[in-house]
Amino acid sequence: MKAPEPENFPEADDARRLQGRSTELTARVPQLLEAMRSVGTGLELHSTLDRICETAARLTGARYAALGVVDETGDGLSDFVTYGVDADIARQIGHRPDGHTGLLGELIRHPEAIRLTDLTTDPRSAGFPPHHPSMRTFLGVPIRVQGEMLGNLYLAEKNDGTEFTDHDQHMARVLATEAGLAIGNARLYEAARQRERWIDGSVAVTTALLSGKDADHSGRLEHPVGTEGTEETEGTEGTEGTERTEVTERTDYADRAHHALTVVAEQARRLADSAAGLVLLPTSDGGLEIVAVSSDTPDVSVGTRIPGKSAIVAKLLAGESVYMEDSSTDSRLVSRQAAHFGPTMVLPLHSDGRVLGVLVTPRAIGGRPFTESERTLATRFASQAALALMMAEAQRDRERLAVFEDRDRIARDLHDLVIQRLFAAGMTLETAQRQSDVPEVRTGIGKAVDELDVTIQEIRTAIFALQQGSSEAPSGLRTRVLREINMAAVPLGFKPAPRFVGAVDSAVGELTGKNLIAALREALSNTFRHARASRIEVTVDASAALADGTPAVRLSVADDGVGIPEGDRRRSGLRNLRRRAESLGGSSEVGPGLGEDGGGTTVTWQAPL
Repeated sequence: MKAPEPENFPEADDARRLQGRSTELTARVPQLLEAMRSVGTGLELHSTLDRICETAARLTGARYAALGVVDETGDGLSDFVTYGVDADIARQIGHRPDGHTGLLGELIRHPEAIRLTDLTTDPRSAGFPPHHPSMRTFLGVPIRVQGEMLGNLYLAEKNDGTEFTDHDQHMARVLATEAGLAIGNARLYEAARQRERWIDGSVAVTTALLSGKDADHSGRLEHPVGTEGTEETEGTEGTEGTERTEVTERTDYADRAHHALTVVAEQARRLADSAAGLVLLPTSDGGLEIVAVSSDTPDVSVGTRIPGKSAIVAKLLAGESVYMEDSSTDSRLVSRQAAHFGPTMVLPLHSDGRVLGVLVTPRAIGGRPFTESERTLATRFASQAALALMMAEAQRDRERLAVFEDRDRIARDLHDLVIQRLFAAGMTLETAQRQSDVPEVRTGIGKAVDELDVTIQEIRTAIFALQQGSSEAPSGLRTRVLREINMAAVPLGFKPAPRFVGAVDSAVGELTGKNLIAALREALSNTFRHARASRIEVTVDASAALADGTPAVRLSVADDGVGIPEGDRRRSGLRNLRRRAESLGGSSEVGPGLGEDGGGTTVTWQAPL
């Protein structure tokens, strides 16, 4: 935008006519020129407004000066700066004028110079708020550039107690012309800087999301490995490493998802100059949930939900933006957190027809409303952030696909090479066993064959776990059983051997699964405290049945310990197991263990599926 030449305006004629005025006015020309030079110095908008106020007051001998910038609608003020009013007094006055009433509103509606001897008697005056300094004489002139109304310059109370003169009004008009040019240039500079900041913020978000810190746009973690199935699987610790891999991957994806959404919230808050930045994601019940927050106050926390009945949720999920002048009084909001904020932008994060979430940038109560340019830039930022999230999701999917492909390759190698070689080795040993006439050799070979069978079973379990897809449920029953076994291994000094039969994760309900885990914990605790066992086997069979044929899950915890002497304190724990099973329609009993001649104990706990 080319800055207009001052001589193109009627106000410039006033400057040319100054030389024909009185000696007093001519003597003030150097002051006017110095004032114009001062006003044109610098490009930062708010400092420019402050400088104009101070210069106008000094040039006209006014005690107070103010400058109101007209908002984008043209019927109010978007900014208001003052000179001569003490900061403490300004805080006591409170809200700045909005330009809708009084002499300030009159100058906006009718942009012509106003000079008054006593503004308190003028019918257009709306009076002063409490704590406002007393003012009587008044001079107000409009600030225009190329016919566009930018604001008004207000002066009050001459230092010498006199009224404002024609000379004061002429110089104020000339200064207003120069102020208009300075404000126009500062606005252009501020708009360019603002666009640059938003572009840099979009780049920062994209870089963060695509530099290895990506996220699942849904905010819900997908778990690449499950451990349930429909065929029988058994083994000891063959799935332990896979379990650790699952937990590590879930944690990694959780951290990356949270990081990505937090980056969006932080950048949006910084760029919008807001009190907070929030990212919300859709919930299964049609509402929204806060999943990332950038704020210095505890007013808003992660996990807060906005129900679907809120009038703005449907608009947001349909891809519409919502702007509020004051969220604390907006009837469309039903969340208590809204009471802490004022002007607010609520923007959908949508890309390619999908609404991935919602971005909220609220300012403090009484804060400056968002301008039209800020809304436009924020909307573009939200679209860019949504696109970056989509790209991050695609990148993450490619990475995980590579992991799954590698797992498939490992599983194929284990099945086609390792297991086949173990089978061949086992068959060779069995042939050697049949051909040997030495009993000790036959016994040793038989034990070796048994170990090979167990190893093959463990490898089958590992293969089964590796081949599970990402849609399996997180923290299934199998994983929780293995977790309990791993925890029990610390006090025991050895790890119990797990065995799973049937579709453990998918067949067993949540309530039954919770009770089964509690029963397992009780059984392992009793074994550690009383059994003095050196071997424990834990079996979870999802293909079992009760006596009446009802499908059931059966938990067996067998050891080679000392058994249960009469009157042993374990019997109270066993009664607890029985009551827990019976409350679900199942049963619990104790039988012989793994030791020689049935030594030790086997606790069998079962409940309907």
